[in-house]
Amino acid sequence: MERSPGEGPSPMDQPSAPSDPTDQPPAGHAKPDPGSGGQPAGPGAAGEALAVLTSFGRRLLVLIPVYLAGAVGLSVGFVLFGLALYLGWRRVRDEKERSLRAARQLLDDEEQLTAKTLYMSHRELPAWVSFPDVEKAEWLNKIVAQVWPFLGQYMEKLLAETVAPAVRGSNPHLQTFTFTRVELGEKPLRIIGVKVHPGQRKEQILLDLNISYVGDVQIDVEVKKYFCKAGVKGMQLHGVLRVILEPLIGDLPIVGAVSMFFIRRPTLDINWTGMTNLLDIPGLSSLSDTMIMDSIAAFLVLPNRLLVPLVPDLQDVAQLRSPLPRGIIRIHLLAARGLSSKDKYVKGLIEGKSDPYALVRLGTQTFCSRVIDEELNPQWGETYEVMVHEVPGQEIEVEVFDKDPDKDDFLGRMKLDVGKVLQAGVLDDWFPLQGGQGQVHLRLEWLSLLSDAEKLEQVLQWNRGVSSRPEPPSAAILVIYLDRAQDLPMVTSELCPPQLKKGNKEPNPMVQLSIQDVTQESKAVYSTNCPVWEEAFRFFLQDPQSQELDVQVKDDSRALTLGALTLPLARLLTAPELILDQWFQLSSSGPNSRLYMKLVMRILYLDSSEICFSTMPGYPGAWDVDSENPQRGSSVDAPPRPCHTTPDSQFGTEHVLRIHVLEAQDLIAKDRFLGGLVKGKSDPYVKLKLAGRSFRSHVVREDLNPRWNEVFEVIVTSVPGQELEVEVFDKDLDKDDFLGRYKVSLTTVLNSGFLDEWLTLEDVPSGRLHLRLERLTPRPTAAELEEVLQVNSLIQTQKSADLAVALLSIYMERAEDLPLQKGTKQPSPYATLTVGDTSHKTKTISQTSAPVWDESASFLVRKPHTESLELQILVSQHSGVEAHSHSYSHSSSSLSEEPELSGGRPHFTSSAPELRQRLTHVDSPLEAPARPLGQVKLTVWYYSEERKLVSIVHGCRALRQNGRDPPDPYVSLLLLPDKNRGTKRKTSQKKRTLSPEFNERFEWELPLDEAQRRKLDVSVKSNSSFMSRERELLGKVQLDLAETDLSQGIARWYDLMDDKDKGSS
Repeated sequence: MERSPGEGPSPMDQPSAPSDPTDQPPAGHAKPDPGSGGQPAGPGAAGEALAVLTSFGRRLLVLIPVYLAGAVGLSVGFVLFGLALYLGWRRVRDEKERSLRAARQLLDDEEQLTAKTLYMSHRELPAWVSFPDVEKAEWLNKIVAQVWPFLGQYMEKLLAETVAPAVRGSNPHLQTFTFTRVELGEKPLRIIGVKVHPGQRKEQILLDLNISYVGDVQIDVEVKKYFCKAGVKGMQLHGVLRVILEPLIGDLPIVGAVSMFFIRRPTLDINWTGMTNLLDIPGLSSLSDTMIMDSIAAFLVLPNRLLVPLVPDLQDVAQLRSPLPRGIIRIHLLAARGLSSKDKYVKGLIEGKSDPYALVRLGTQTFCSRVIDEELNPQWGETYEVMVHEVPGQEIEVEVFDKDPDKDDFLGRMKLDVGKVLQAGVLDDWFPLQGGQGQVHLRLEWLSLLSDAEKLEQVLQWNRGVSSRPEPPSAAILVIYLDRAQDLPMVTSELCPPQLKKGNKEPNPMVQLSIQDVTQESKAVYSTNCPVWEEAFRFFLQDPQSQELDVQVKDDSRALTLGALTLPLARLLTAPELILDQWFQLSSSGPNSRLYMKLVMRILYLDSSEICFSTMPGYPGAWDVDSENPQRGSSVDAPPRPCHTTPDSQFGTEHVLRIHVLEAQDLIAKDRFLGGLVKGKSDPYVKLKLAGRSFRSHVVREDLNPRWNEVFEVIVTSVPGQELEVEVFDKDLDKDDFLGRYKVSLTTVLNSGFLDEWLTLEDVPSGRLHLRLERLTPRPTAAELEEVLQVNSLIQTQKSADLAVALLSIYMERAEDLPLQKGTKQPSPYATLTVGDTSHKTKTISQTSAPVWDESASFLVRKPHTESLELQILVSQHSGVEAHSHSYSHSSSSLSEEPELSGGRPHFTSSAPELRQRLTHVDSPLEAPARPLGQVKLTVWYYSEERKLVSIVHGCRALRQNGRDPPDPYVSLLLLPDKNRGTKRKTSQKKRTLSPEFNERFEWELPLDEAQRRKLDVSVKSNSSFMSRERELLGKVQLDLAETDLSQGIARWYDLMDDKDKGSS
């Protein structure tokens, strides 16, 4: 393992080019940036001196005519006359230059204005002008114009015979509702252009109609009961209507059905008449337009669509009316930069900043971010998930606004076709804002929909490592097609609440569908106990294994429940293709009441294989996953492996991220003395958080420009969305003060392999931190191990000896023939894997002698010649039986061997080469180690740079049990011969266990020569009882530090003895 070299500046600092340069207005000539480098200091100073000398020379030339006139003996009048001629000539020349500059400026302004006008108005031109694949359809407009009067007659009949009765039945106050006038007018709808999308699917024809309607439609309604008249006089509608002809069949009329919908919200403008003129009051007009737009969106804007079947008994009507989404896009709204300032103070004399927030929209799906106060470079860090129904066509739109008390100011907008996200898989870029200034940073991930339930566990594991707010990431979607119900109970006087008792009548049923805290409602179908809804509903699922679908069939008043159904979603995971299409019996309803639904679940899968992580050339010893993979061990003489012994495709693909915390500059001073009168400095240290692990540097005393030069290593995967969180604090006695933070996206590091930057700390006035990040990629070969060790030894850090040289990946699958407890009871086993001071504990499998774990773990190997891999199979105390352990300690340098051990037979694999062990079965379990009092695992070394003696208490095993219950052990350490509290250290207490794990570190500040004169007394104790302060001694050991090698720091197991015989092993 070695560092990947970095060449050139980091990609994080390079602003991305606009994604669509053709959408940018033409700009004038670029002016040089005076702050972007320029000439070096030397040539600039010489040029300035030359300019001064030239100016002085010109002044001297003016005096030459005066000198010549005096030498010749001419009078002063000649000099004044010559000066007047020169000034007149200079004035004429300046006027000509001024006229030329004005003409040139006028020409430039005209060119810019013309280009800007054309750019701003190109959207108002017909689509076939800008896009050659959009065709004119004048022949179609002529047909529509001729059909338009007859379409008006049909609409009048439809409204009078179908819509009006439905409105009258929906509300008792509207029983006198009528249409008094229905006229579509003389101006027909026009089709500006038609675009045909070839090559989509052979069984469908896909058309986009760019429609424009500026009509003189007049529709008047009247509610006679309240003497109320209202109406619409004139309407405008502009948008893109998608028409899908499918399926194509072999019989007439060739097309089975026609689907129509608007891809995006159309532009709508309505002129109200009658009492609705009151809605022209500011604040009410927009509300009315919004309500009408919501009605249209619920009817014809995706994901809703109008389906017109053209043949009887059409198959898959539900699939045509509400098809599954094409995919899911996970939108990470990260940040923005360079926004314009809109806030003004003192009547515009003082310019402030902005309070930006963003609106993210795809079709009818809209999300609003939180507001960042007083910031032109906001950091949101929010994640949204949207369903994509049509590719191409749908667009992701992000609008940025400045939050104000009265009206929010517009800061800019960006649009992106979802087809680009589908093509890229993962798109992470800065996008320029149109109509304003600045850029917005988005990370877009395309999630495919899979019907494979086996992928769910992998997706859930990925989601646990992804930070997402305001909602956790989804693992699946559920699409419910609500078809119909049969034999719902009648609304009788007994069933109605007292305020609703009106005798027996047919219900007005509607359905409420709920998953956790998300509820969706269907429309109400009036006066029937066999309603037909034919509606679709879509839900995002975080964990389908534990969630349930709750269905409530209610009357339109919501006060009466007609039936209920609770369906665990885990049932779908075992269904074919994750689909349930059937009748469901309703509870708390009639004996024959049932509901017909079709439920389809799909797993959201991000194909990480499409994300390319380039491998940079490195020094000898660098890991390389692209190298040829050697044979993973031999299967000769090996027993037949179980049927599920192959790990998933993500096993062994981890990387190692090496984090160099180098130095910082210009940190803020937090220390104060004498009640704040005297300003001090700070005692800074750095905290790192990544992949569920935390690291902390040492403290640098009294320094605002500290140098740490420390290295930390962490195992990372290629799961997108990971971030390294860096925080700087000032060490204090009570509470540490905050000095700044920064979040680094791992995408750049995993792609480039190297990042070396000064990071400007956020949320503080000043300060920056120097970090170097290296991606180390494993290479499955041991030939270059010595070179890697040599390269690591050249790295000048405080702990260069602790740098990892290899990565060990272990797949723990199962065990077989574990011994029974007390002869007949099945154990509840779990396994622990330990390499050095790092341990991994598997899940506990209850009541079985053949557990299946199916887990993987990875370890950093620092000393492959001396470190060992230790496997323990333990029995959980919760099973109520005595805990026995089967321990196996094996040198990492001989992983290819297969020694014979007693106990069970676990199967597991490691990355290279493969590690297997066969354990022969015996009738009685063996405790390991075979000692009466057990063992304790310690690491002891001397940290010479900080003059500290350091000890790590890892854990104990096979402790004795004197009573009926297991002990509550803890470890006490005492540095003899001192027995005072100053040298005493104690671990935390573990409850009811014979094999506790502590992994706690303790330090003593003293010189090395004094440490070698001490003895470390280690005692394992347990509380005697709840009411007593006495401690039961489980065993102890004394380490003579003079006989201990304090320079190595190797973890060892020490035998515990009683108080009469204190030795060390």
